[in-house]
Amino acid sequence: MTTLPHRVLGALEQFNAAHPWDHNAHYHPWILRQLPRRFDSALDIGSGSGDLARLLARRASTVHGIDADPEIIAQARALTPPASPVTFTTSDALTGVPADSYDVITCVAAIHHLPFTGALTVFRQHLAPGGTLVILGLSRPTTPGDYLLGTVSSPLNAATGWLKNRGRTAPRPVSMTAQTRPADMSFPDIVREARSILPGARLRRRLFWRYTLVWHHR
Repeated sequence: MTTLPHRVLGALEQFNAAHPWDHNAHYHPWILRQLPRRFDSALDIGSGSGDLARLLARRASTVHGIDADPEIIAQARALTPPASPVTFTTSDALTGVPADSYDVITCVAAIHHLPFTGALTVFRQHLAPGGTLVILGLSRPTTPGDYLLGTVSSPLNAATGWLKNRGRTAPRPVSMTAQTRPADMSFPDIVREARSILPGARLRRRLFWRYTLVWHHR
């Protein structure tokens, strides 16, 4: 389904390439607002270069980030001050999670690389009672609502890139993350499967081709 004329889409793609910005980091402040002001331990799955993990460390006693890409983990360690309570491990998100429980678990733009049901099951197993799980994910557009948000997001994406780059065309640094692939699950399927594993989970479509999931382990 085409939401904008091809000529307009082509122009927006060229503009966005000249004014890049980090769609995932855009949601970091929102993620922090879902969490307690202080907590003991946090796990960031698919931690990339560690931007969110370092933000979590402002509230947590310990933060552990895991990512399957050793080069990204090396960069995350290089960017993290030695005295920081953040540690990073090259690990598989399903089989390599340390055998601990965490007060907070975050997963940003990574769960669509994993078996969805298996990943949520692992996250639930490692979330401490009273803990909070926050996921920022990508879904495959299938509904009129999906395409409407995509249509709205396209010009907003360009405007946000312009503002964040202050009109400059030279690319600004964007947080390093693992190479992504398109999402293959629709949002309705994500909602159905998530609520079967995480009763009471709150899911919502978001701008910039994202959705959010928040679950509190009672």
